[in-house]
Amino acid sequence: MAPVRVGMIGISEGNGHPFSFSAIINGYSDEGLAQSGWPGIYEYVRRRDPSELGVQNLVVTHAWTQSRKVTADLCRACNIDHAARSYEDMLGNIDALVIARDDYETHLELARPFLEAGLPVFVDKPLAVDLEELRYFKPYLERGKLMSCSGMRYARELDEVRAALRDQDGLALLRGAIVNSWEKYGVHLIDALLGITKARPVSVVALEASHCSMAVSMDDGSLMQIDTLGSISGCFRIDVWSSGHVSSCEITDNFSMFRRMLWHFAEMVRSGRPQVPVADTLDSMRLLMAGRTSRTTGRKVLLSEIQI
Repeated sequence: MAPVRVGMIGISEGNGHPFSFSAIINGYSDEGLAQSGWPGIYEYVRRRDPSELGVQNLVVTHAWTQSRKVTADLCRACNIDHAARSYEDMLGNIDALVIARDDYETHLELARPFLEAGLPVFVDKPLAVDLEELRYFKPYLERGKLMSCSGMRYARELDEVRAALRDQDGLALLRGAIVNSWEKYGVHLIDALLGITKARPVSVVALEASHCSMAVSMDDGSLMQIDTLGSISGCFRIDVWSSGHVSSCEITDNFSMFRRMLWHFAEMVRSGRPQVPVADTLDSMRLLMAGRTSRTTGRKVLLSEIQI
């Protein structure tokens, strides 16, 4: 297969995804990644066998960030040939785009010119928490031109759970706890949990707690509870209770989840077909929006109130 030239856009505060995604696709300079300012990424990438680097026929050829220094560091760390002066300069020079920024306020502005030029685009989670923006993105999701999800959807630690629940009814409770905020990190758990159940979210209510805690009623009668714990250290936990399966796991293997996610993006580029069910992406964003409304109003919010 001919190489697919990928543009990489970043960066947002506290989010090193441009470095991790690019290193997984392109390989990396040991010295460059070690000095990039992302020691956690360097450590989990350097522990992998070289055979695990590379994703189908993707090659990151162009990069742009808001800082020329960060762009230069990214290119040096991840063997990227071209540091773009503006993200628009990538148009005509790439075949696909990755927006590796989780500041959702910028996603529409950054993605629009590339989507409207017909390029396949991956957008870091969350895609949008504004309804009109989500309506704009919907047709591109349906046409297999846009993918957006958390890598946690593909977490290796959930393989056994996915297999156990694939053909099983009687799910009672899904529960997840994670660091940071509902808007930016709640989507990790929403994407992961929607990926292991056939049930669909019906409503959400914000619970009384010192942190952000959401109870989500599902259409099969099960309950999904999501707790975003703010500044607490290192919590990425999922618990499952069903009639035939009970399990708990900590999600720690970032490399595997990101590589799997990027593989699916490459498959979307190749096939032109959505890799994440469109309903899952839309329900994830609607659930984020409904949770925000419940938190501010104190009432249960039906997802049917958010029409796309």
